[in-house]
Amino acid sequence: MTEIRWGILATGGIAHAFTRDLLTAGLQPAAVGSRRLESAQAFADEYGIPRAYGSYEQLVADPDIDIVYVASPHSHHHEHAILALEAGKHVLIEKAVTLDAAEAIAIRDAAQARGLLAMEAMWTRYLPHMRRIHELIDEGVIGEVRTVIADHTQKITSDPDHRLNALELGGGALLDLGIYPVSFAVDILGPATEVRARGRLGETGADTENAIALTHASGAVSSLAVSSRSAGPNVAHVIGTEARIDIDRVWYTPTSFRVTSPDGTVIEEYTSEVEGRGMQFQALYAEALIRAGRTDSDLLPFDESIAIMRTLDDIRGQLGVAYPDRTAGEH
Repeated sequence: MTEIRWGILATGGIAHAFTRDLLTAGLQPAAVGSRRLESAQAFADEYGIPRAYGSYEQLVADPDIDIVYVASPHSHHHEHAILALEAGKHVLIEKAVTLDAAEAIAIRDAAQARGLLAMEAMWTRYLPHMRRIHELIDEGVIGEVRTVIADHTQKITSDPDHRLNALELGGGALLDLGIYPVSFAVDILGPATEVRARGRLGETGADTENAIALTHASGAVSSLAVSSRSAGPNVAHVIGTEARIDIDRVWYTPTSFRVTSPDGTVIEEYTSEVEGRGMQFQALYAEALIRAGRTDSDLLPFDESIAIMRTLDDIRGQLGVAYPDRTAGEH
């Protein structure tokens, strides 16, 4: 397969960011779909996409699409990923991959039954500075990793009508922002074995702040802070017995970091030079998997996405957040 042909499902802000980075990497989407043909056509015109569809059903039925990027709200990821898989398309699903673990399991099973790739679009995992951090850990440069500290805190909006505050769309700081530090902690330390969370709910019942403490299988711990109503430093630290890695603002985007020994000696300084936002790396990785006939990511296996969703379900239950037709923390 010489060319992997992308379909873009939905035309919101994240779809724009992803498509811009696809073009940065020299990849060209073949089609875009929206609930309104006018929206799809405007998106297609902006990015030079050959075909625009006024329904997601039409998009996934296009025989010239190999993989669908699911960019709809969390509340619809399950529905739209299954729609694409049933049409024989691979899927790259925007994070958080679903509303809960049960939905993620259904996607995994549907993909496995059809021999198709299902991959969560946690783009941070594929960035060059994150790959270098893993190399340093694997080489033993920082010793035994004992602690991860990270925040994702932004002042976004208190508008109750905004998607971020709409429970029916999976709104709340946890799935939109908290997924980043939780996924990062699991990436570095392994699955969470114990979860403690406290937080604050906004006017609509969606969470606006939460503090999360995780214990991992090795005994290592992570401390994570999340907010959609106040802006913090957005930095992260990986602390080992022989050195620590301090990741600069904004840690989950292409950025710089330093490796520092306990006596203050700087062992390594790293700076990212990435064109665009950096979402192209996950797309290139997905394409490489498809060309190799692979149906799962080495950097974020789908079973790990499910485990992360279970952790988020647990956090949500402790916060008392309940999405429509679900009890708090149901999974």
